Amino acid sequence: MTRVGLISDTHGLLRPEARTALIGCDRIVHAGDIGAATVLDELATLAPVSAVRGNNDVGAWAEHLPETLCIEVEGMLIRVLHDIAELDVAREMLPTRIVVSGHSHKPLVRDRDGVLYINPGSAGPRRFRLPVTVAHLVVARGMPTATIIELPLAASSASSSTRIQRRRRVVRQ
Repeated sequence: MTRVGLISDTHGLLRPEARTALIGCDRIVHAGDIGAATVLDELATLAPVSAVRGNNDVGAWAEHLPETLCIEVEGMLIRVLHDIAELDVAREMLPTRIVVSGHSHKPLVRDRDGVLYINPGSAGPRRFRLPVTVAHLVVARGMPTATIIELPLAASSASSSTRIQRRRRVVRQ
């Protein structure tokens, strides 16, 4: 079993709640709009990090980051990119089983035609009324399971100060 922490759209802010939610992950994937090299450095203290460049990742620190990447976890290919609209399904998908993206700040776990699409949402500055989230991807015996984790915000967590809310979606292939 491998647990992959998924994070996106930090925009230079790595919240302590996001760090806490990613503790214990075997690997961390950042789906872009990182905002600063220090975010990747901090994440690397928790687990090995793979990251793609988002549309807001500019400057010398971000030049080495790829726009897309493909990683393998327990024999499953995972395609990572920032903006799902830029995914060339015909060229990039086979034999991809999992796609991780960011950009919209909207957390999502969806199975479509045998491919698991995951957007961990935004773990950085809050945008509109969208939740602040990360995700876990667990791959065990060829079956991926993704969980969106809504992070409690210090200012709005008076009644649930340390509780992390979870929504689970299991995909069986």
